[in-house]
Amino acid sequence: MNEKKKMNPVLKVFLSGVLVIFFAIVFGLVSGAIFLGVSVGGNSILAKLGIAPDEPEHELTTEIVYVEPESEEIPEDLEEEQKAVAEAAAAASLTDVSDVVDEVMPSIVSIVVVSEYNYFGVIQEAGGAGSGFIVGENDSDLFIATNYHVIEDTTEIKVQFCDNETIPAEVKGKNMAMDLAVLAIDLDSIPQETRDVIHIATLGDSDTLRVGEPAIAIGNALGYGQSVTTGVISALNREIMLQNGSTGVFIQTDAAINQGNSGGALLNTKGEVIGINSNKLGGDYVEGMGYAIPISAARPIIDGLINKTELAVLPESEQAYLGISGLSITSEIAAAQSVETPYGIYISEIVPGSPAELAGLKRGDIIVGYDGNLIETMEDLKSYLASVPAGTVATFSYMRLTNDEYAEYSCDVTLGQKEG
Repeated sequence: MNEKKKMNPVLKVFLSGVLVIFFAIVFGLVSGAIFLGVSVGGNSILAKLGIAPDEPEHELTTEIVYVEPESEEIPEDLEEEQKAVAEAAAAASLTDVSDVVDEVMPSIVSIVVVSEYNYFGVIQEAGGAGSGFIVGENDSDLFIATNYHVIEDTTEIKVQFCDNETIPAEVKGKNMAMDLAVLAIDLDSIPQETRDVIHIATLGDSDTLRVGEPAIAIGNALGYGQSVTTGVISALNREIMLQNGSTGVFIQTDAAINQGNSGGALLNTKGEVIGINSNKLGGDYVEGMGYAIPISAARPIIDGLINKTELAVLPESEQAYLGISGLSITSEIAAAQSVETPYGIYISEIVPGSPAELAGLKRGDIIVGYDGNLIETMEDLKSYLASVPAGTVATFSYMRLTNDEYAEYSCDVTLGQKEG
């Protein structure tokens, strides 16, 4: 007797599910057809009876609503700290700096220089390039700030403005210790068309900078003309050893600062100058680490150089006399004497009975200033002595080695009569 085969339970469940789905689909199709037929038929009957079907009370429409973005202005009632955070966030979101550059570029200049050097007894010329920015003017001159090393030992300096007009310039003043210089251009030598487009740069406050905020560098990179790089303030108060052996405090940024950028402007997103770029501060050695002189430290020096009055040279018989022999401090002398002062005059000899000896100056002292003015080279001292009469009392600042360290002192010197 044959036994009836039992169906696999899994297969049985599967077939049951298929049948349920099939009947559900058939039911849905039939129900939909009946509903559609009733709706069409009902509307047809109502139409024959003159009864219009109910209209919807409101017509459905699709409306695109434009929501105005929130104002970028920061409410006045926010606390100062909240304001600072909000301002930083707004600045950090800025990616397009073209408007800032357009506004600032008329104040930026390129500097082209010619220097002479002795090559095995043959004097040869070499060209160089740098950057600068317009910092002021008076009735006769326009003033440009730049780095001292850009114009150091130059025989010719020219400034190119944003409209490509190129005009000769002269050194108004320099500060070797801070690597700063101010150039002067005769206003009468600048065409009116150029004067109409250029303007003075707006100086900011580098003391309020914060690490992470955006930075914009503009300068005559590689001597090819003005170019723009962007980044952030990477560090503040960064101590860097200079080539002359001294240490300075600078702004660090990852905005590219290349050869030719020296003397150019480091800007914030408001277009204010916050630093003076310098390629000599490590820009060539480490990628993403450029440095700038903080504008808050540079500004008083720049103002002093602009307002510096050139003293008239007196007849030789009336000129003052100090009574020393000396050498301008160089990096080699500073290293040999273990002195951090990168400028000044090393006194190599004191004339017996001279005003210098009577005032207490000694051999080995380093004269660094007079009456609050910086003395960087022997030429600075000679220029001063040639411009003041005998009998002038001047306060000289000097460095003296004390207990194996140099300390700063001052003394009053009654300058003598220069012998003919």
